[in-house]
Amino acid sequence: MMSNLFSSFDPSTSTNLSLNWLSTWVGILVIPLSFWLIPSRYNVIWNKILTTLHNEFKILLGTPKMNGSTVIFVSLFSLILFNNFLGLFPYIFTSTSHLSLTLSLALPLWVSFMIYGWINNTIHMLAHLVPQGTPPVLMPFMVCIETVSNIIRPGTLAVRLAANMIAGHLLMTLLGNTGSSLSILMINLLIIVQLALLILESAVSIIQSYVFAVLTTLYSSEVN
Repeated sequence: MMSNLFSSFDPSTSTNLSLNWLSTWVGILVIPLSFWLIPSRYNVIWNKILTTLHNEFKILLGTPKMNGSTVIFVSLFSLILFNNFLGLFPYIFTSTSHLSLTLSLALPLWVSFMIYGWINNTIHMLAHLVPQGTPPVLMPFMVCIETVSNIIRPGTLAVRLAANMIAGHLLMTLLGNTGSSLSILMINLLIIVQLALLILESAVSIIQSYVFAVLTTLYSSEVN
């Protein structure tokens, strides 16, 4: 029984833990960070990168009716880039080096593009099967070639990303395993080579995430 009416407002009335004070900070989580936290240099650089990608993808899409579609491809770029860089740290699983993830990203996007294109722009999709200026004799062969090249697109996207990720990691692992049997001079040389490979893999991580996002954007622009 409460001895005082105002005791219901005490922090530890209901439980032994003063969880009531948690409501003081929960409101801050609702407010966007830009209103109460000064962006760091990393945030400013990352926002500039995303803005540049947004403008480039908007040009590649080329259709004003698809406003906001660049968010999908910018998010795809960010996801792949984050996983690529995370895999460069020791003892962290590189998820983008496996087809189970890369194919899960490429296949649903390609299928959705195809379904949208064939339902809404059937004539346009049929016109893509025969390039302009093709001789009538070669048209059946061009239809077969274009169909096969269109079907293998998600596979090429997935294999390209996974192969580039696993190749550099495998090379670094093989070189690192030979360190125990080398002399001091060779170990110093091995460290220099490993650092050079690490810089190369960092560049490959950026390039492959960019290539994956750009090719996906180009595939989506073809169905409109």
